[in-house]
Amino acid sequence: VAFLAIFHGRQLAFLNATFLVLGEAAAITALLFECFFADETLVDIFDATLVNEGCSILVATSRVVDPSAADPAKQLGKPASSAIYSPFSLRQIIEFIVFLPLNFIPVAGTPLFLVMTGYRAGPLHHYRYLHLKGFTKKERNIYLNRRKLRYTWFGMTALILQLVPVLSMLFLLTTACGSALWASRLEKERESTGNSNNPEATPNYQDNPV
Repeated sequence: VAFLAIFHGRQLAFLNATFLVLGEAAAITALLFECFFADETLVDIFDATLVNEGCSILVATSRVVDPSAADPAKQLGKPASSAIYSPFSLRQIIEFIVFLPLNFIPVAGTPLFLVMTGYRAGPLHHYRYLHLKGFTKKERNIYLNRRKLRYTWFGMTALILQLVPVLSMLFLLTTACGSALWASRLEKERESTGNSNNPEATPNYQDNPV
């Protein structure tokens, strides 16, 4: 804080130092989650949420789904193919560490850090969804490039939640649930508009005020 205060002033120094320290903690938390809880937990949460939202057919392309079970979690059988929620990315970790010093930049540093990391992390939260849809790497890139802004916002929100002390691991789980809810909404929009399973198809915007 004292070092940052030289360039930012006392008030901004505390803010930027907070994001810097919490950012480092979030990276460590993510690594610990991968080591001890494994990616399978996030896959189960993601798939169970899709089943609960009526997307059982989509989930059934990758694992057995028993509709007679009591709840969505119990309906899930063993995956019939590779089940990864978000692939481990050494490049993303390196970029995260490289982007951390952006917090040293007065005023604009912290927002820039959130945008840059959100831009990279956002699409990874729908890796499982696009795998279930059977997209190739080229089709995934086309699909994601047409929705860059939406995925950047999602990645930024997920990162901010993971910066919350103590609750960061909980928010890793809720983010998986949130990404599945978004995926189910995209599927319903696609079905309602009659769009095919084409990565270049963009669903019509629908404003659903709460």
